[in-house]
Amino acid sequence: MVEPGKKLKIEKIEGKDGKEINFKEVLLLEKSNKLEIGDPKVSGASVSAKILAQKKAEKVIVFRYKSKTRRRKKKGHRQPFTEVEITGIETK
Repeated sequence: MVEPGKKLKIEKIEGKDGKEINFKEVLLLEKSNKLEIGDPKVSGASVSAKILAQKKAEKVIVFRYKSKTRRRKKKGHRQPFTEVEITGIETK
C-alpha cells in the first residue's frame, strides 16, 4: 500500500535522481474507505513518484559444493534497485 510521502525500494527503472515518474497501472485504489478493484487496472488512476537514488542491495553469496568430488563454486550478486518517494495519487 502506498501513500504520499512513503519511500519504497522497487526493481530498477531507468531515470536520474530527482526525476518525476508516473505509474499508470494501478490495480487497487482506496478512496474514502471504499475499495475500487481494477479489472485488470483501475481506469483513470495513477501514482506519481520522485526518484531518490539508484543503488545496489547488499551482496548475496552463492556457494555450491559437491562433497565427494571436492567441487566448489563461489559467486556473489548485488541486485540493483531504485528508491522512490510517492508524491501523489491521482484519480479521475
